[in-house]
Amino acid sequence: MRIGIVADHGGFELKVNLSAALKAADYKVTDFGAQTLVTGDDYPDFVVLLAKAVARGQITRGLAICGSGVGACVAANKVPGVYAALITNSFSAHQGVEDDDMNAMCLGGRVTGYSLSWDLVMTFLSALFMAEERFKRRLTKVVALERNRYTGL
Repeated sequence: MRIGIVADHGGFELKVNLSAALKAADYKVTDFGAQTLVTGDDYPDFVVLLAKAVARGQITRGLAICGSGVGACVAANKVPGVYAALITNSFSAHQGVEDDDMNAMCLGGRVTGYSLSWDLVMTFLSALFMAEERFKRRLTKVVALERNRYTGL
């Protein structure tokens, strides 16, 4: 599985630690930045690189980290084909993939500690989309939203 990871200054330390642990666990990890800690950098500059790689299928799953995880999530979801969520619990880490085909997980480097983050990442990476009819139907509507073709009920 090809994993992409990205962080601004607010998530830099967590990104460094998670990246090292993922590599030690034999995951292929692509680091989309920041490569050095620069206080005042802007999460969209990095998150968009990761999100585009996810959308193109260059990486299987993405991890985006900023201070709270909220900004990274907002930015990632602006790229069509990216289904990102801010994850703070194990249920959402697997359910988001199983039901909603989530392909990017966002974390808050200032609010979620390393141990919990590692557990969430492992749960996210081990989950598989269930592809049941109801889930596929819902995703079809999400894709229509992305293309401004959703007409609602």
